[in-house]
Amino acid sequence: MNTFKDRLAFLWKDEARQAKIAADIDMTIAGFSRIWNEGGLPKSETLKKIKQLKGCSIDWLLTGEGEPFPGSTQQNTTAYDTLGNPVDVEEFVFVPRYDIQAAAGHGSFVGDETPIFTIPFRRNWIEHYVTRDTKNLSVISVKGDSMEGVLNDGDSILVNHGETAPRDGLYVLRINDNLLVKRLQVMPGGIINVISANEAYPTFEIDLKNQTDDVAIIGRVEWFGRTI
Repeated sequence: MNTFKDRLAFLWKDEARQAKIAADIDMTIAGFSRIWNEGGLPKSETLKKIKQLKGCSIDWLLTGEGEPFPGSTQQNTTAYDTLGNPVDVEEFVFVPRYDIQAAAGHGSFVGDETPIFTIPFRRNWIEHYVTRDTKNLSVISVKGDSMEGVLNDGDSILVNHGETAPRDGLYVLRINDNLLVKRLQVMPGGIINVISANEAYPTFEIDLKNQTDDVAIIGRVEWFGRTI
């Protein structure tokens, strides 16, 4: 791996196509072509993006010297499914699952923020339909019945913390020390309707022009999982 191109091809392995790599590191095809075909080097921001995506050493990336993944004792990324078939773990994004509940009801205090385990999602789905900034994802659970029929008590939800500008959709909110999951409806004049699916819980408003530190949008709900 004497060239920068060789090292990029190593990091992307079977996906070492110019269009794929350029899209992953937020470069235009023309700009990336100067790196891939002419032996150029990207800017420091792009190097940091590659390090963030692949977990590699920037020194190795620039020079080829040292180990690509310092501190790692094993580069074998093959796992096995329940039938014994090999699975490449690089095809997955492992999202931290927190022992935190976003209440679909009266609210649930934000407790310990140390993840208890991770949940794998297909990288292709995450990066194409959710976000390329995977560090902004978490999985928490739903508590209560105010969103019953949409999100039920005990559901797991994937939260995109990079989406805090309200649009119509499902969001996790913090009100004081409580987390709530609700449907938001954007109204004229900077007003957000906060809506429950269960009619027993009244709709209330958030005025973005007079927003205080007591209220914050934590992120958008992108997916849910449910035990039948």
